[in-house]
Amino acid sequence: MADVRIFSDLKEDHDRQRKLLDQLAETHGDSEERRTLFEKLRLELQAHAAAEEESLYATMLADPDLRDDARHSVSEHKEIDDFLGELVEMEMSSSGWLTKFKEMKHRYEHHIDEEEEEMFPAAAKELSKETEARLAKVFEARKPREMARAQEELPGDARE
Repeated sequence: MADVRIFSDLKEDHDRQRKLLDQLAETHGDSEERRTLFEKLRLELQAHAAAEEESLYATMLADPDLRDDARHSVSEHKEIDDFLGELVEMEMSSSGWLTKFKEMKHRYEHHIDEEEEEMFPAAAKELSKETEARLAKVFEARKPREMARAQEELPGDARE
């Protein structure tokens, strides 16, 4: 991998997200800790996905050799957003909430493992050093804006 900054940025986010997922899985009932951690995770996942799609995935979609991987990952982002929307609507104190959360956790961890182990190395082979550097700048500029946006917009169809 030439300039791996885009991939290290994404991996840093993934590591932070894994930690939040693990912490959240240890919470119980409708507690302040669960609410706080879930909101942190929701904002993080929504902002990360939007910034990743605008930077890395937009470029991958334009490359015939990388297009299928990008489409697959975008569809998984939509799946996770749908899970988040369902969780927002559910009672946090219900056993169903934790069951749904654990299902989402499993799917998301599979997604980020797949990105790190398969997609990022494949993209690194195809992208130039200049492109990777540009994508890192786009991601790093976009993520804070997406965090602010995520604070105002609930995932999925939760507000409709």
